[in-house]
Amino acid sequence: MTNIDRRHALRVASAAAVGMGATLGATGTARASRRASTLNLKGRRAAADIPGVLTAGAPYFVHYELRDTDDNPVGTESAHSLPITVGPTGSLVLATVALRLTDGMLTAAGAFERPLPAVTEVALGYQPWSHTFAITGGTGDYTGASGELRIDHLSRDDSALTVTLT
Repeated sequence: MTNIDRRHALRVASAAAVGMGATLGATGTARASRRASTLNLKGRRAAADIPGVLTAGAPYFVHYELRDTDDNPVGTESAHSLPITVGPTGSLVLATVALRLTDGMLTAAGAFERPLPAVTEVALGYQPWSHTFAITGGTGDYTGASGELRIDHLSRDDSALTVTLT
């Protein structure tokens, strides 16, 4: 086989691999290709410094351990959040998010309404809430990624993440 034939064979094989879409590797790690549309993950809070009462301009962070739908560890989610406005029923928060996965990193950013101050959750009971971020890029298998990241906060410590790549 000549070098030109080998290059053509590699291009065809690469195109076929990209066309396969989202796959789950033999080790259970989350994987997605350019054509992947959705990646579903579960998050469990591992660390946070969310104050009981948010203050405009005072940042906080959260960190989650991530698992796939088969409950295999696949990475972490870290978010840096900055309350912009704070009121009795909630806050407008700007945030950046990094999903560090076994096959690369995804970054996302956006603003969301946090429905209740953290101290109120203790008194009134937890109320599930959701927010969506714009995917701003990625590394590894996610280089050039775009789309949305939806996070559903199911409980104080558990969340469901849906990554929709476009």
